[in-house]
Amino acid sequence: MIFDNEMILRFKSKSQNEGFARMTAAAFLLELDPTITEISDIKTAVSEAVTNAIIHGYERKEGMVTMHCGYSGADVYIEIIDNGKGIEDIEQAREPLYTSKPHEERSGLGFTVMESFMDEVIIESAPNKGTKIVMRKTLKSLL
Repeated sequence: MIFDNEMILRFKSKSQNEGFARMTAAAFLLELDPTITEISDIKTAVSEAVTNAIIHGYERKEGMVTMHCGYSGADVYIEIIDNGKGIEDIEQAREPLYTSKPHEERSGLGFTVMESFMDEVIIESAPNKGTKIVMRKTLKSLL
């Protein structure tokens, strides 16, 4: 896809970088003048996707997470990519309340939250290769 503007950010899979990724995505998109609700939705979805990469993808081991943000017209695209353990059953992982880490008091709502705040969420994953989450939101404020 050809974007009007885009950026790529790579960071270590450390929990403190979740907030950094969320704020970087928001700052990048500010020139589009999104509503407070739109930017809040995007920040929440980024937070969930990055947290999943850190907690589930790398299981708190060190690795790299890549965030690719771009926009074309009113459509914002955000990809969160890890090279971690991958997801064996994507459909099961998408089910509300499913968690692979119940002993860590995980709510199992990560994908549900992403899907409720974004217009489209695509999950690509392969065991032992990693996961790529592609999220799209159309900014109604630009229509």
